[in-house]
Amino acid sequence: MKGQLYLIPNTLGDSPIERNLPQETIDIIRSIKYFVVENIRSARRFLKKVDRTIEIEELTFYVLDKHTNINDIPSFLNPANNGHRLGMLSEAGCPGVADPGADIVKLAHSQNIRVIPLVGPSSILLSVMASGLNGQSFAFNGYLPVKKDEVGKYIMHLEERSIREKQTQLFIEAPYRNMKLLQELVKVCRPQTRLCIACDITLETELIQTKTIAQWKNKLPDINKRPAIFLILG
Repeated sequence: MKGQLYLIPNTLGDSPIERNLPQETIDIIRSIKYFVVENIRSARRFLKKVDRTIEIEELTFYVLDKHTNINDIPSFLNPANNGHRLGMLSEAGCPGVADPGADIVKLAHSQNIRVIPLVGPSSILLSVMASGLNGQSFAFNGYLPVKKDEVGKYIMHLEERSIREKQTQLFIEAPYRNMKLLQELVKVCRPQTRLCIACDITLETELIQTKTIAQWKNKLPDINKRPAIFLILG
C-alpha cells in the first residue's frame, strides 16, 4: 500500500507556530520521517520550532531547489511509493504556490500517490481577505519583470486587466526592491485605482492597508526588505 504526500505550510516569518498551524497539522508533521525541502538548514529549524523533541538525525531530507538535477526528482517519491508518509515543506507559506513544489505534486498524481494539503498560512489568501478588493475574482501573477523598462508597462497591463475583468491582481517582489516597485505603482497607475499593501503578514509588524493611488502618493510606507504582497483593482 502506498503512502501519502503531505503538503506542509510554513510560517510567513518568525511568528509562533501555534498562531499559524492547527494542532492536527502539527501532529501530522511529528509523524513524518521523510521531507522534500528547499533548504535543509531552515527546514530543521522549522521542525524544531514545531516540536523540540523531534529527532532531526532520524529524518531524511531531499532538496528541491533551482540546482536540483531534474533526473533526481522521481526518487524523492520513493518513501511514499514504499508506504511511508512524505512531507513537502515550503520556505514560507504553502508548498506548490510560487515555489518549485508543484513538480513533485504533479509527479505524485501520475503515480497515484495521495496528495494531502495541510492547513496553514497563505499570504495570497490572507491578503485578499484583508484587502477589501474583489475576492470573487482574483489572479496571482508572481514576480513582476526585473528589467526597469518593462515593470511600468506590465503594471499598466495588470491595471487594464483588473478594470476589464473586474479582477483583483496580485503580485510580489524581492523585498529589497519593494520601494522601487511602490514608486513605480504610484507613478503609472490611475489615481482612482485601489492598491493594497500587505506586509509582514501574521507578524507583530504586520501592515495591511488599502488606499487609492492618489492617497498613497501622499506618503508611502517603509517596507524595504520586508516580505510583502501587492494587490490592485482599477
